[in-house]
Amino acid sequence: MSPSKGYIAAALRERIIQQAGRRCGYCLRTEALLGMPMTIDHIIPQAADGPTTEENLWLACRRCNEFKGGQTHAPDPETSEWIALFNPRQQTWAEHFAWSEDGVEILGKTPCGRATIIALQMNNPEIIVARRLWVSVGWWPPQD
Repeated sequence: MSPSKGYIAAALRERIIQQAGRRCGYCLRTEALLGMPMTIDHIIPQAADGPTTEENLWLACRRCNEFKGGQTHAPDPETSEWIALFNPRQQTWAEHFAWSEDGVEILGKTPCGRATIIALQMNNPEIIVARRLWVSVGWWPPQD
């Protein structure tokens, strides 16, 4: 019997975890900070026929993965143009995002960054409260 669509072999799962440094490719939270395992995100969702291959998989926290869902594009809030979401496997986080001066908000530097922030609700009130707490104890923002 062949593995089901979407099945991720243990060796591939571990490779992705190591490649991603055990942190979400979107918001940069780590497993240690979350206190729970990350999920494996299909960058191009299975619903859009995205393959379960190393090139299409990356680590994501449950929050980012659930908000992303089946989305591949979202509107840039500045132009309303539909833009492809950030691809953590192929794109560099710092090229598209930055931290606010106080370290609690993710800022979009490009249309891709801005669209991804909106689509994944990366600055919603609940996460802002958590980041403020993390900043207050020196755990946030990530320094790399």
